[in-house]
Amino acid sequence: MTQHIATVGGVAVDTRHWIGGERVASPTTFTDESPIDGRVLAEIARGGQAEAQAAADKAAAAFPVWAATPRAERARLLRAVADGVEKRLDDLAIVETSDNGALLRSHRRGVMPRVAHNFRFFADWLLELAHEDFDTRGHTNRVSWNPAGPCVLITPWNAPLMLATWKIAPALAAGNTVVLKPAEWSPLTASLLADITAEAGVPAGVFNVVQGYGAEAGSALVSHPGVRRISFTGSVPTAKHIAGAAAANLVPASFELGGKSPLLVFADADLDLAVDLAVEQYDNAGQVCLAATRLLVESSISEEFVRRFTAKAATLRQGDPRDEATDIGPNIHARQVDKIDGFVRRALATGARAVIGGGPNTDLGGLYYRPTLLSGVAQDSEIVQEEVFGPVLTLQTFDTEEEAVRLANDTPFGLAATLATGDRARAERVTSRLVAGTVWVNCFFVRDLRAPFGGSRQSGVGREGGTWSFDFYCDLKNTVTAPKGWQDHG
Repeated sequence: MTQHIATVGGVAVDTRHWIGGERVASPTTFTDESPIDGRVLAEIARGGQAEAQAAADKAAAAFPVWAATPRAERARLLRAVADGVEKRLDDLAIVETSDNGALLRSHRRGVMPRVAHNFRFFADWLLELAHEDFDTRGHTNRVSWNPAGPCVLITPWNAPLMLATWKIAPALAAGNTVVLKPAEWSPLTASLLADITAEAGVPAGVFNVVQGYGAEAGSALVSHPGVRRISFTGSVPTAKHIAGAAAANLVPASFELGGKSPLLVFADADLDLAVDLAVEQYDNAGQVCLAATRLLVESSISEEFVRRFTAKAATLRQGDPRDEATDIGPNIHARQVDKIDGFVRRALATGARAVIGGGPNTDLGGLYYRPTLLSGVAQDSEIVQEEVFGPVLTLQTFDTEEEAVRLANDTPFGLAATLATGDRARAERVTSRLVAGTVWVNCFFVRDLRAPFGGSRQSGVGREGGTWSFDFYCDLKNTVTAPKGWQDHG
């Protein structure tokens, strides 16, 4: 690699920050390694207080003009960004697979097309965003969504670009400027996106990228007094730190945090469908916040469920995510693998049994962890109550609908839940009682940007999607106009 340019899978990636429409280096760097084979991908500019200050200042300077830009023009530029994503779809897919280890086929067929869709969707929604005027004793009320100001967006490593653009697109559409701090374990596609926004004609300072560690760049950004919105996806402890910084400046913050979601399988369910849903939870090596990692199965069908599940899981192929035949790739980082294995080892030491898996895949080495299912786990155990964020599921049984709901709701989280049943009335009863931001019935991971997305309890604060995104990224205003007092100017 030449200075400031890394070549990843044949794609050139600038390793500097993107601040005020220019590439900016830092005195120090951090190393970005591929989880596929551990090789060094790049030395990335390591931002801190100075870079955070510069980016926030540039975002603040660009805000008045961008906020005053007509909706139609903002929408046009967002669509141009979407066009740019589509033109570079294969580059983005290759780089992100190298950077975070997720399947290349998924990036090409689903993830990167969704990135483009995120920009198009919020461009379209912006042009339709409106509230009907309403009357109060002859006075007219008019609701408007006004841009709030510079936004700091801090995003995770498990689906870096897609999850970032869930935030970037509505924030920019709303008329705000953005400073993005990507996760240090997967920063590369954020840099490519900066190039794409510039090529699309997004004005300098409207979109900025500061790379680095959360304790350095992230902390400096969220505590900056000029920031007017903060959106974060990640862990509960980090969210608490950000919330403190936001509170000091009275800045609204949105958090999408962890999950410990249940999959409830009733005896009246299509069992093959239920098994397919369960095995699907190993997607992205289990690094999905929405994953239903707690399998709750009615006792009368549990043995047959386990038999079919084991057979289905045995067909999964683990290996290099660049291979089209691979179903499960590596986990992101050695620290994450150690965390996953620690959870499993402690569970096994306290009486759990590994139905499948139970440790690293030593045949592959490195960061590959075998798909694991643990039975014999207690409801109050660590493995049931805490997010593992790896290819580890637990199995518990229930005898009644009441017990199923109780077990499903008995964690600190409330991000999502999945339900498998053939009884419509039961589906309505159970879903109404589940504590979750999203509930899927006989399906999984169907996500429409018109719907609210977020979690309850420790799974987060706020909702993203549709008008909910604009409600967060805007200052809502109600203008009340009297029917009298007007002068006739002819």
